[in-house]
Amino acid sequence: MKKVLIISYYWPPSGGIGVHRCLKFAKYLQEFGWEPVVYAPLDAQYPYFDETNFQHVPENITVLRRKIFEPFDIFKKISGRKKTDQANPVYVRDRKLSKVDKLSIWIRGNFFIPDARCFWVKPSIRFLKKYLKENPVDAIFTDGPPHTNTLIGCRLSQITGIPWLMDFQDPWTQVDYYGMLKIGKRADKIHHRLEQESLATAKKTTIVSPTWKKDLESIGAKNVDVIVWGYDEDDFRHPAPSIDDDFSIIHAGQLGFDRRPDTFIRLLGDLKKEMPDFGEKLKLKFAGTVDYAIVEMIKNAGLEENYLPLGNISRPAAIELTEKAHVLLLPLNIADNAKGRIPGKLFENMRAKRPILCLGPTDSDVAGIITETNTGKAFGYDNYEGIKKYLLEIFEQYKSGTNTVDAKELVKYTVKNQTRLLAGFLDGIV
Repeated sequence: MKKVLIISYYWPPSGGIGVHRCLKFAKYLQEFGWEPVVYAPLDAQYPYFDETNFQHVPENITVLRRKIFEPFDIFKKISGRKKTDQANPVYVRDRKLSKVDKLSIWIRGNFFIPDARCFWVKPSIRFLKKYLKENPVDAIFTDGPPHTNTLIGCRLSQITGIPWLMDFQDPWTQVDYYGMLKIGKRADKIHHRLEQESLATAKKTTIVSPTWKKDLESIGAKNVDVIVWGYDEDDFRHPAPSIDDDFSIIHAGQLGFDRRPDTFIRLLGDLKKEMPDFGEKLKLKFAGTVDYAIVEMIKNAGLEENYLPLGNISRPAAIELTEKAHVLLLPLNIADNAKGRIPGKLFENMRAKRPILCLGPTDSDVAGIITETNTGKAFGYDNYEGIKKYLLEIFEQYKSGTNTVDAKELVKYTVKNQTRLLAGFLDGIV
């Protein structure tokens, strides 16, 4: 069996969605002729922890772990945050940004290159260079961000000659939040130079959406293909829970200020005033981190008593929450490249077979997948009347007990089938 070194910052006990790309690839690769060897940090400062993720780690694989230095505790100390605070002010704010917050974001963007895990690069290269001499592999796989992983893979491939497959959850300089980091001209040149060096070194590049594939090709990437997130059927091997008695609108995951559903929240407040039965039954259940400005919108719309903030919950609990929903809210980032953003939770929402209400470009990759699988509808953020009509259709189905989804063509979006694609790409570069 061929061996692949998987370099990933995210690995159990990490929680959140990011860990599941490499974790699930490692889980299924052996079925397609590849033995994974995983390299991950030891005692990393993950924003979320979820011990349930260990159940997906195959018992017979090698997992190498090395210490990592990260500056997040220093940032929390100087900004007055607690060590346990999990909100990242670049994406989700727990309060209005202070001068210290803004300075910290600027420092992160201009001095921590390619990202705040950059101190892991040189020690990792030294360790892995020695390890690979004694324990050869056939290919290297990295997943970014963080693009610290990407840089480690690039340097190792250059040093050893081992073919490298570079995978992206999010692009590098093309990602929507790149501009939020307040990157100056000097740092911007370094980011672009490292990105181009990586594109030239990688034997194969994969990314999570067709639109972002084209974006990468527009800056010179060659041999690019798409591997979407997918869903793991193992996550659904339990008796289906009963649907909520309340008219529940669910969002599980990070809900940042760049996904603020102003019109949607205003619409819910209006419907509550117009339709007493709607207001009595409505429950907004948001699990994960929620930007403080969105919470303020909910309160201002008169929905405070309808809002249930659930905080960070385990993955099994999030999937159960999704399966019990009457509406699955899926807001895409309000950004120039939102057309190509496919959140990992999309595929679990599809598999849950509950109606998805997507907010974002109606010609997005997500909108296309939802239409193809008959799992929901997509609307522009400001389409008040369209969203209202769809919500009321679902509410009437809820009242009559007929709120179901006749999902189609789901099986190709399983993680196992996406891993089959990955194995084929690895075969092609060795």
